[in-house]
Amino acid sequence: MARIALLDDYQRIALAIADWSPLADHTIVPFDDHVADIDALVERLRGFAAVGVMRERTPFPRHLIERLPDLKLIVTTGMRNAAIDLAAAQERGILVCGTEGTAWATVEFAWASIMALVRHIAAEDRAMREGHWQRTIGIQLHGRTLGVVGLGRIGAEIAKLGHAFGMTVIAWSPNLTAERAQACGATLVDKDALLKTADVVTLHVVLSERSRGTIGARELGLMKREAYLVNTSRGPIVEEAALIAALRERRIAGAALDVFDIEPLPAAHVLRTLPNVLLSPHLGYVADEGYRVFYRGMVEAMRAYFDGRPIRVIA
Repeated sequence: MARIALLDDYQRIALAIADWSPLADHTIVPFDDHVADIDALVERLRGFAAVGVMRERTPFPRHLIERLPDLKLIVTTGMRNAAIDLAAAQERGILVCGTEGTAWATVEFAWASIMALVRHIAAEDRAMREGHWQRTIGIQLHGRTLGVVGLGRIGAEIAKLGHAFGMTVIAWSPNLTAERAQACGATLVDKDALLKTADVVTLHVVLSERSRGTIGARELGLMKREAYLVNTSRGPIVEEAALIAALRERRIAGAALDVFDIEPLPAAHVLRTLPNVLLSPHLGYVADEGYRVFYRGMVEAMRAYFDGRPIRVIA
């Protein structure tokens, strides 16, 4: 019988949203709090043979992996997790497996973020609770330009929504072709042209060494002062210090951020103090159906491993 840890189950939903009976011969322990301190995490995971991780909530770098001699299996939700050192895991004989996923929750949340940002919904909600009435003026999306950075599964659906709202859609990413852009209903432009033209810039690229810092001080300087930036992808795609400076100096109208360099975002972080930022705690993928797919896949991957026939191995 093995011990299985389920990390960062913030909503305490993991055991209820999936059928864990196939692993009834093992001990499953969910944790609903986040542990960032490496020493504390090593102590928590002592004696666990398998760990289930929700996206990149808890990183598994080399210096953590090398201190977990009992660990044999990591199952991450999804088939990509940049926070796991795969080379270190392989060297230690730890198998890393993944699950299937769904992009719809992120698509829906990204568009909700755009709408809430440009119509100041969160600010008006706060103002009403303080006794006020109509404090802001939002912008109409119809007739304006949406700039989509990255036209993968999520970006392509965002482009469709832009059309549904009567927007002109332009797009850019390093490998994007005119044919792919046209198939998604967008016009391919270069990065500078997108930033200079778009009224809303929304990011949908995978975090990699190439995409890290895609939006920095130079890029923010190209945007219109009345334009908005939306990041529901990964925090480091935007240079945080440059974005904070641009927001403080009102060089762009505002930003909606669901992802950050450090997660959870520290309580005293300056982003929490800026009035022209809409903040959310990495909720893009956090929806019922997505969680069902994730945790069902986690059960399948763990059962397959213990049966000696691992599935969805991430090399």
